[in-house]
Amino acid sequence: MERARIAVAGASGLIGGALVRSLTADGHTVVRLVRAAPRAADEVRWDPERGSVDAAGLAGCDAVVNLAGAGVGDRRWTDAYKARIRDSRVRGTTALAEAVAGLPEDARPRVFLNGSAIGYYGETGDRAVDENAPPGEGFLPGVCVEWESAAAPAREAGVRTVFARTGLVVARGGGAWGRLFPLFRAGLGGRMGDGRQYWSFIALHDEVAALRHLLDTDGLSGPFNLTAPHPVTNREVTATMARVLRRPALFRVPEAVLRTVLGEMAGDVLGSARVLPARLLESGFRFAFPRIEGAVRAAL
Repeated sequence: MERARIAVAGASGLIGGALVRSLTADGHTVVRLVRAAPRAADEVRWDPERGSVDAAGLAGCDAVVNLAGAGVGDRRWTDAYKARIRDSRVRGTTALAEAVAGLPEDARPRVFLNGSAIGYYGETGDRAVDENAPPGEGFLPGVCVEWESAAAPAREAGVRTVFARTGLVVARGGGAWGRLFPLFRAGLGGRMGDGRQYWSFIALHDEVAALRHLLDTDGLSGPFNLTAPHPVTNREVTATMARVLRRPALFRVPEAVLRTVLGEMAGDVLGSARVLPARLLESGFRFAFPRIEGAVRAAL
């Protein structure tokens, strides 16, 4: 993509922040969607949970990227927080998609890139799945289905619409790995449950590169799994972290303890998702860190 004007929701998050840095480094203009009153010309006000956005601020953007949503692992899943997880995604996406669709045709973006997650597939056990697999059952698959469906107005208006179903991002600055690194550095790391559950990961570098690829490549639409091509078990993650950080990993967190501490969210930690990036590879994308050790070392 030539130098472009790109609106980003969720620009302060782990992935959004890295994407914004990458885009601005290459000379693109980034318009940030913010909840407070805009304080600069490159800010547009919105409220994802109330479903409102200043649509005029999106006019003339070449792309709109929506990576916003309340953190899935930030708090225990009470009914109220589950509603916030859902509403921040579904209402926010609806607002952006309707705003995009409501713009004059010559002012609409060429692409609407919306976040999603491999939680779409639910529990897959040892079975590998790609984008052709149906949604799973439970809270997170249901949220992902609604999240993606909320983008329908943009797609129906003729805007190329892409869904980035992201896996576990390997990074020090946030997400699941942001919590793992300090534990393993302190020698307190260990496998969770029996450790046989698959974790479908992606290095932060590859996550940003894949998002850029989806933005830049005309003709790509629909869901894409943003996961490395070699998912690994939690047991393998534990061994890799211990080896790279040169720390023992002797602890094991029993399933019963996780369920007591985390409640319903423990199912997401203990669940197995063996997800493959079939469409991303078919589109010509190449991973810089396709295996877990490289991804962990890159994060350091």
